[in-house]
Amino acid sequence: MHLSAENLATRRGEDLIFLNVSFNLASGDALVLTGRNGSGKSTLLRVVAGLLRPEKGTVTFSGNDGKSGRPAGEASHYLGHRNAMKSELTVAENLIFWKTFLADMPGGSSLNVDQAADAVGLADITHLPFGYLSAGQQRRIAFAKLLVAYRPIWILDEPTAALDSSADRLFADLITTHQKSGGIVLAATHQPLGLENVQEMRMTGFAGASEGVWG
Repeated sequence: MHLSAENLATRRGEDLIFLNVSFNLASGDALVLTGRNGSGKSTLLRVVAGLLRPEKGTVTFSGNDGKSGRPAGEASHYLGHRNAMKSELTVAENLIFWKTFLADMPGGSSLNVDQAADAVGLADITHLPFGYLSAGQQRRIAFAKLLVAYRPIWILDEPTAALDSSADRLFADLITTHQKSGGIVLAATHQPLGLENVQEMRMTGFAGASEGVWG
């Protein structure tokens, strides 16, 4: 399994945010994007996830069957700044929706709703409306969404936002487990995630785009 990007460039209005971004990730690999706010980390994640069109360049994904051509977004979970949950629905109802809507891609299996909630340490609150939860609990449940439908690629934008140090370690363990099962991780963060087998790309934003260089 491979996820690669070649010579990506993206604009915000008339300005280039970044250009000539390339990477190549195989099964079990992780790429962590670092850099100041506005440097293009979130934009790059959205391009890889298929949510934004690049100005130029390509993103390609090939599965374990060796076939390429499938958009990387179809093989990805994208966890952005928002949790993508309905406040008025219970935790269980939200996770059941995502499990049913997404389903498992071939090549892997997922957890059921109770197992996923237990994996993020919240097995006893699935009956509560999502809106009743604290910010940290909501983030944990958003992460549980990744566990109820198998996708080989996890694209994570500040995945540990609103979490305490114990939850940071829990999520690092879940991400590492995903890697060890052959999954690929692409994450933007301001703090170390404690992952294994990691590459790092420092985004420099408009300054780097104007000069065609990367720090």
